[in-house]
Amino acid sequence: MRSKFELKRLSADTIARALDKVHLYRVLNMPHLAESICHDVLAVEPDNVRALEELILSVADQYGSSARRVSKVTVKELISRLPTEYQRAYFSGLNAERRALAVMSTSALGHAVYEWLRTAMEHYERAIEVSPESNDDAILRWNTCARILNANPSLGPDDEPNKTWLS
Repeated sequence: MRSKFELKRLSADTIARALDKVHLYRVLNMPHLAESICHDVLAVEPDNVRALEELILSVADQYGSSARRVSKVTVKELISRLPTEYQRAYFSGLNAERRALAVMSTSALGHAVYEWLRTAMEHYERAIEVSPESNDDAILRWNTCARILNANPSLGPDDEPNKTWLS
């Protein structure tokens, strides 16, 4: 049996630079590398909001990908650690929107895409209600979801009341 490797710990003074690399790796479409760095940052600063947000995005960037993730972290648990109601609503919306787009690109389940987008829109509506002044990010995301649904009339609700796949 192969032994496990002990992870090396970042220095606290290198966290800002590490988080800059997270953004770079996400832009380069290397979310598994970004995810790994976020875990390193959170090991040193467990409440680092930027690392939590980037980790949520890095995991969501991998939806629909056959690539194996670095961890089995759950996005819902990460979202619950965000400090404000706005952040929790906004990132819940982003998570649902990313799931919809992943399903849309890999499947013909139009009802699943519709339900994920509607779920995202509900979270964005809550984020709009509690958003900080001069922050319309949730409106921009809500409008994107609405445009996707408006442009794809084949996407519609499921007639089945039991949506076990939406969790």
